[in-house]
Amino acid sequence: MDNESLATLIKNRFPDAFVDFSIFLNELTLVVKRESISEIAGFLKENEDLEFNFLSDLCGVDRVESNGVFEVVYHLYSLSKNHRVRLKVYIPSNEPRVSTVTHVWKTANWHEREAYDMFGIQFDGHPDLRKILMPDEFKGHPLRKDYPIDGRQPATLREIYRKDEA
Repeated sequence: MDNESLATLIKNRFPDAFVDFSIFLNELTLVVKRESISEIAGFLKENEDLEFNFLSDLCGVDRVESNGVFEVVYHLYSLSKNHRVRLKVYIPSNEPRVSTVTHVWKTANWHEREAYDMFGIQFDGHPDLRKILMPDEFKGHPLRKDYPIDGRQPATLREIYRKDEA
């Protein structure tokens, strides 16, 4: 299925959830409403013509300075059909939450934990949403644009890092 046909399929199947699409360098990006991400993810995986059975990446993007939102970006691949699609969901910065897709792709567990740790995005329904990269004592979310440039942390955390360097 070509990119435009896939975009049309999603637009027709989920008219209230479809926001926009773009094709750049033959890569399709679909923008959908956050309330529908679970349903659309399930459809993309289970549809026999699509079979997007591999979530290769899920990441957060901070666009707060430009348009007041975070993005969650899902990179999908079909092993059997050899095609890709990118899904984007816009999330207001004052309510950074979206439903989990761990029930669709198990690997989302780790990706969502990283986005939670780095950006503070909550994934509703996640089975074990906790930090994955930063120590529990770490305050804030280091990939947010509002994170302080000096990145000063509590003294106990600085002491941990100094011990590792010695």
